[in-house]
Amino acid sequence: MPADVLTRIGRLRRKRTRRVVGLISGTSADGVSAVVTEITGSGVETRLRVVAFRTYPYPAALREEVFRLFSAETATVDRACEMNFVLGGFFADCAIRLVEEAGLNIGDIDLIGSHGQTIHHSPQPGEVCGYGTRSTLQIGEPAVIAERTGVPTVADFRKADIAAGGEGAPLTPYLDYILHRHPELSRVLQNIGGIANLTYLPAGASAQDVVAFDTGPGNTLIDAVVRHYTGGAQTYDRDGRIAARGTVDATLLQELLSHPYFSRRPPKTTGREEFGEAFARKVISRGEALGLGFEDIVATAAALTVESIARAYEHHLPEGRAIDEVYVSGGGARNRFLMEALRSRLDPIPVLPYDRLGIPCEAKEAVLMAVLANEHISGNPSNLPAATGARRAVVLGALFPAS
Repeated sequence: MPADVLTRIGRLRRKRTRRVVGLISGTSADGVSAVVTEITGSGVETRLRVVAFRTYPYPAALREEVFRLFSAETATVDRACEMNFVLGGFFADCAIRLVEEAGLNIGDIDLIGSHGQTIHHSPQPGEVCGYGTRSTLQIGEPAVIAERTGVPTVADFRKADIAAGGEGAPLTPYLDYILHRHPELSRVLQNIGGIANLTYLPAGASAQDVVAFDTGPGNTLIDAVVRHYTGGAQTYDRDGRIAARGTVDATLLQELLSHPYFSRRPPKTTGREEFGEAFARKVISRGEALGLGFEDIVATAAALTVESIARAYEHHLPEGRAIDEVYVSGGGARNRFLMEALRSRLDPIPVLPYDRLGIPCEAKEAVLMAVLANEHISGNPSNLPAATGARRAVVLGALFPAS
């Protein structure tokens, strides 16, 4: 590494407060969530302020290309290779646009943390020729981001955890632990993105006390059903209006809850491989066989999200531990049908929007990327082995220093 680059990285590591951009496209693959943060300190001493946040939707043609990579029938190695660089350019443009919209210059940014776009996540152990097949793949080339922006970029956050025997997920519990633990209250931080995941923080929690895992589908099944019946004219159920017009079908719901993922013990993670388009097609086919209409299938898909979350609390959290409050983040926090159903199902536990903790609901995962980049440059491990199943805590991410 050239001496001037080493000098720059050394100065960055010595800074007490850093401006960090976080970038991510989640399981829903609807666009890039981008955030500008100011982070002071690191680890449990972290203090964070959100300066600006925005989601930049994928253009329709780009989103279609991304979705082709989710299916074994349409994905090809050469297209994945090409789209890695295409998305790197798109992510870089999103970072530059947000910084400018925040009234800053890209030169004011110290660091970028980019998750990229997951196109495959295979957390279950297996072997080929004696070598493990547990793996994950995100695209959105960080070398392109660093080159286009001129800002050191940290990416590939999941791979070090997998190399250490973990599932590469969930990563959000680290942010929850350092920012949201409480000395007297036991909290659940519930994210409802494409996939739903929870972090349980018992009162006065240490890192070893944290319980975290994916509960199952969040919005991904709902979105797939909406896309199917509207021919792509609608990509999600805005405010839960479609579900509100339907009726939850108990027969279909119970069949869906028999999926083996829900009874699997943590640590566990899931994704489109289990709850993606193929799963949605089966749900739609079965729903129609039961005589259900569009709205009924959407309502039942939403009920699956709610019931799988509630059952995860009942069956997979430590027995005898109270839950004092639940904070919901992700796009699902804006779905009124989901939130009302979740409040009813968890009553009398307060179910609150994550905004109450000072970070916009939709910004949480982008903020996580900024935090993980900050931890990387500080030299701190930022996985929680109790959540991911890794053998040990490791520094996450790889640095692309720019020049």
